[in-house]
Amino acid sequence: MTAPKPSFSSEHGLDSLPPHFHGFALMHIAMRRDAARLRAAAPAWQAAGGAEWWQRLREVIEWHHTSEDDVLWPGLRGRDADFDAQARELHEDHESLDTAMAAVSTAIAHGGDGLVKASADFETVLRDHLRDEERVVFPVFDRLGERAYLAEERKLIGTAPMRVMTYLQPWMFDGAPSSSVRHVSATIPPPVRLIGATLLRRRYERTLKGILK
Repeated sequence: MTAPKPSFSSEHGLDSLPPHFHGFALMHIAMRRDAARLRAAAPAWQAAGGAEWWQRLREVIEWHHTSEDDVLWPGLRGRDADFDAQARELHEDHESLDTAMAAVSTAIAHGGDGLVKASADFETVLRDHLRDEERVVFPVFDRLGERAYLAEERKLIGTAPMRVMTYLQPWMFDGAPSSSVRHVSATIPPPVRLIGATLLRRRYERTLKGILK
């Protein structure tokens, strides 16, 4: 009897995932977390501070999926022959997510008018996309093995602009299990890890005050 293929998802935590997936998965978990924060804040939107928080989140998500399209997916195509058609479908999902984020930005620019609907639509599009993406790419990551996958992930992280890089570590570790933080931190150069856990975390927490009341 053929063993069933493993089912990988970060939607309900990290227990189903090999440790070398955790850095990528923590970004997905952080996106879902912040989509829920936005939806919760939308009915009584406070423009002061909230707009900056949203802009930082949007920048991270835009970088994440642009770097997937430009760097990670081409790298996976070169290593996994079955991935090509699936990558095109994921790119179309990214375009839908861009549209949903643009609607949120428009609502915020108008003082929160229309934000309840825009934030709910954004959360739905995001969750559906991440579910579909993980269904496709996590088995590919598993077939690659830890060493080959992490080589591709390093290329992706290397594309992050400075504003994203200085936000990424505290953002993805916010609320993450300590075991996963330790594992992912071990892949970060010690000086960068120290700055991320001190200066950058304090800066992140100040930004977060704009959305958490």
